[in-house]
Amino acid sequence: MAFAGLILAVAATLAACSTVADTTAGAPVVVEEPARDVAGPPACTATSKLIPSCGAWWGIAPEIFTGAPVEEALRGAESRMHAGADVLHVYHRGSELFPTDAEVRLARDPARPRLLLINWKPSFDHKWAEIADGALDARIDRLAGYLRRTFPERFFLTLHHEPENDVDSSSGSGMQATDYAAMFRHIVLRLREQGVKNAVTVMTYMGAPNWAAKPWFEDLYPGDDVVDWVAMDPYADHRVDDFESLVNKTRKEYPDWPGFYRWMQARFPGKPVMVAEWGAFSRPLDRSFKRAFFESVRRQIKRYPQIKALIYFDSPQAPRGDTSFDSDEAAGRAFTALARDPYFRATPVPRP
Repeated sequence: MAFAGLILAVAATLAACSTVADTTAGAPVVVEEPARDVAGPPACTATSKLIPSCGAWWGIAPEIFTGAPVEEALRGAESRMHAGADVLHVYHRGSELFPTDAEVRLARDPARPRLLLINWKPSFDHKWAEIADGALDARIDRLAGYLRRTFPERFFLTLHHEPENDVDSSSGSGMQATDYAAMFRHIVLRLREQGVKNAVTVMTYMGAPNWAAKPWFEDLYPGDDVVDWVAMDPYADHRVDDFESLVNKTRKEYPDWPGFYRWMQARFPGKPVMVAEWGAFSRPLDRSFKRAFFESVRRQIKRYPQIKALIYFDSPQAPRGDTSFDSDEAAGRAFTALARDPYFRATPVPRP
């Protein structure tokens, strides 16, 4: 695989900071927010595709695998990190209708509105090729009607995230990379035909070099006309030391792979990048790792101006370990400092 001619972007925007009040579970939490310089550039705003004009969105998938209801989980996570979330990442599957009443309440919270990132796996019973051929059209149309009636606000929508490890490249499997692209296209276009104009679509990759080296990897992409953002889901395993090595993971076995952020810059120069899931696993032999890692994110994030949303996966029992951000006191303090950094407080979430 050749990746010549990568063009590295070098622009970023920061704003000064002021203080506003944010209400979470229990006592109010004070959140550092950037001030708007009325004598200088225009105020920071979000585009129709929810791209923040300054800094990046700060988001979280809160207290996953704890069994806590979403409202309790989010307010608990916001209280623990002493900051509010711009984006709430939630997961739905099959015939579930979304957003739920609880998710709508959180999105429309008058004290702190939030953007929803809805992660939908449409079916575990149908192959991608079958969905692309219309097998779930009734389900898609029902969802479209629900969205029109219930939630006109803009929201992020990703479909069957991290498809790489579900690909079956054998002929006729119905689960080839091209079948995924066709499935994604079909769902997005049908939702639009049914009047859903407020879904900001996200193509979410795993962000792992071994999958990027597959000959079918490029075939996963559904097309610029149905993808608004591109995303990766990298985790800080034993190969990761800092934020750079998280978003630009490489392996000596794949010497031509430049790292996911570099690849996205070259492949999608005009699209915003979302880190839709990221997490740091606890290291029993290095209790200081999470603190040092979160500090590296704060130092290095501005080097990656195409990243416009950073959404943490907070779970004490994720499949490969503990990603809770406050598993020790020092890590919690570093994460709070990161969450309250002015870079993530620069653009206000659009009000419903």
